[in-house]
Amino acid sequence: MASFEIKGGNQLSGEIKPQGAKNEALQILCAVLLTKEVVTIKNIPQIRDIHRLTELLVALGVKVEKLSEDTMRFQADEVKVENFESDAFVEKASAIRGSVMILGPMLARFGMAKLPKPGGDKIGRRPMDTHFLGLQKLGGEFSYDAKSSAYQIVSKKSLQGTYMLLEEASVTGTANILMAAVLAKGTTTIYNAACEPYLQQLSLMLNRMGAKITGIGSNLLTIEGVDELSGTEHTVLPDMIEIGSFIGLAAMTSSELTIKNCRVDMLGLIPQVFRKLGIALEIKGDDINIPKQHEYTISKNIDGSILHIADAPWPGFTPDLLSIVLVVATQAKGTVLIHQKMFESRLFFTDKLIDMGAQIILCDPHRATVVGLNKEYALRGTRMTSPDIRAGVSLLIAALSAEGTSVIQNIEQIDRGYQFIDTRLNNLGADIKRFS
Repeated sequence: MASFEIKGGNQLSGEIKPQGAKNEALQILCAVLLTKEVVTIKNIPQIRDIHRLTELLVALGVKVEKLSEDTMRFQADEVKVENFESDAFVEKASAIRGSVMILGPMLARFGMAKLPKPGGDKIGRRPMDTHFLGLQKLGGEFSYDAKSSAYQIVSKKSLQGTYMLLEEASVTGTANILMAAVLAKGTTTIYNAACEPYLQQLSLMLNRMGAKITGIGSNLLTIEGVDELSGTEHTVLPDMIEIGSFIGLAAMTSSELTIKNCRVDMLGLIPQVFRKLGIALEIKGDDINIPKQHEYTISKNIDGSILHIADAPWPGFTPDLLSIVLVVATQAKGTVLIHQKMFESRLFFTDKLIDMGAQIILCDPHRATVVGLNKEYALRGTRMTSPDIRAGVSLLIAALSAEGTSVIQNIEQIDRGYQFIDTRLNNLGADIKRFS
């Protein structure tokens, strides 16, 4: 188990460029299965989850060529369904939750898909009903083997377009159904579809490949099925979660940072929510500058009541940044209620922050009240373990702002979502050492 040793208290400075968006890249890589032609993808983040998904595609028969550090070429012209039974595929697929998004493309193009129960963050129940119900409505027949914990979905004839109303606006569920529907016969209408920027990017890419998707950016997607798709080139957006993490890092460490090439038009409420915490960020073109602040004050609601920040499906605030917001609030002036609606275990890392001196009341598995220390008392360095990607980076931000030395174990979780994070932050003035 690898670990970070962090000496806190350093002020950082300089410019940093966000990596490519992890959650978009996972969808885009699965979409290469929809065509036998070449697909070139740029701005791919170099993170553990992407490496695992790439290895999974190779295990299915996809040819992968690395053109540069962040650009890869894929060709799925020799994929075979019998590779689902290979040890290499089972091992790779069970290690990453993003593997679930191969189901739609494989079902649409090859009439069959099989998957062991996928892994990922331990942040509570993450049911996949939306995926399977949507694929079933298109004509897939679903089965689950409880003994081997394997899912299988097959189609004995061509998928047929249909109308569906999703019970949950699942991002990965919408992506899976969308990728199957582009090769189905007739028209598919998906209502209550997720409409995150990553779904918009996937839809635009599929249209460049020859798909016919309308309603992009809304929760009502209409797909006219086509017989086949062609190759294309695609560039992944900058990672909005990393951008939010850097905003929080600058505030916590009283640092001045400039985040370059942010695609500000795709950030939604992220700048607005951090401003509610009192962070004075300035948007300059496509860059975000966070000035050095020795204190920042949490806003109150219009009626004077305590600020309430909650996650919601897009265009609401992304749940992946609530852990960052919570940590940033520990050194603000004021009080905020954090409400994590989607995952019941994602706030349990707060006990580690309490050990560091933060004033947090964990009301229940979904809500925490944070009373800011206003930087009058620094957090204390301590030893802790990263439970998931986002909590891991939140703990890293806390450690960078703390007095003394902290150790974070299980940093493989952080590496799943943040590329070379120790090297990049050290270049800004941080003091992080990695131990295997």
